[in-house]
Amino acid sequence: MNLTKAAGSTHKTKRIGRGQGSGMGKTATKGGKGQTARKGYNEKRGFEGGQQPLQRRLPKVGFTSKIEKPYVINVEKITAVKDLSEITIENIKGVHKLSKSIKKVKLIGASAKSLVSKIKDENISVTGIK
Repeated sequence: MNLTKAAGSTHKTKRIGRGQGSGMGKTATKGGKGQTARKGYNEKRGFEGGQQPLQRRLPKVGFTSKIEKPYVINVEKITAVKDLSEITIENIKGVHKLSKSIKKVKLIGASAKSLVSKIKDENISVTGIK
């Protein structure tokens, strides 16, 4: 079986720097003089000809701490938390609207330290006490 390529599907390779008659002689399609015409030239990634590159013109963005910050509840404003007999996250969800994603709670306020004895959950802390 003789397989041949379709007519016009292949092209001759471009032979650079083979004299003026080839149309690609003299500068060998590299333009005039200068750094870019020399062998071994390699432009750095993001280089914009001396103009400040885009990645340096734009502000730095983004950092997300992996340390989970607790949801803060002021017991002076939400008095229902102060009145609970046992303070757990489930009990707090019963008296105050919390999203499902909240795993840690911190109680703040003038009377928060007096609630330490009621706390029965390790994920609940009081200002100044871990």
